[in-house]
Formats: sequence, C-alpha cells, structure tokens
Amino acid sequence: MSLFQSLFGPDINDGVAEARATAGAVLIDVRTPQEFSAGHIEGALNIPVDAIREVERAIPDKAAPLFLYCASGARSGAACQTLSRMGYTSVQNIGGIGRWSGPIVREER
Repeated sequence: MSLFQSLFGPDINDGVAEARATAGAVLIDVRTPQEFSAGHIEGALNIPVDAIREVERAIPDKAAPLFLYCASGARSGAACQTLSRMGYTSVQNIGGIGRWSGPIVREER
C-alpha cells in the first residue's frame, strides 16, 4: 500500500477502471438509496451496507469480482469484510465517491 493509500484510502478512480476492465465485475454502491439517487457512478448496483446480505440474491456467484464503494470508504470496507465472511472470494473496497473524478449519474425525482 502506498503512503497516499494509507493516508486517504484506495483510489476510487483506479478501482472503477479496474472494475470496468475485469470480466464479470460488479460495481456496488453500499450507500443508502437516498445517497445513491442523489448521485452514483454509472453502472453501479445499489446494495446498502445494512442490507449487504442481499448480494447473495443479486450475485450468487461467490467468485464474481466485486468492487465496492461508499461515501468515504468506511462502509464499503465493512461490507467487504462481511462479504468475505459470506464466502465471496474476490471483493475489493475501492474507496469513497467523494474522490471520484468521473461523471455522476443523478436520478430524476
């Protein structure tokens, strides 16, 4: 881990690029539905951290590469630990959307 990553967490921009380059990868936003609708990364699936066990229904393949993010990286880190305990073998916390430099998708209200 680089000094930057140890101070600021993973780089979400690198994580999204890796997810998009990985066959079968799923990008998961673990923020609340309200946070998600206010703005998320295109193609992300919203599974809030407090409902992370629902991932088994949405993604039954425990070997699927999962890339998780939230607002800061804390909730996605906790969700990664839960998913690993559930038997998912390729889970990565890519950090917080606050450092995302790409476009944000907002839902109409």
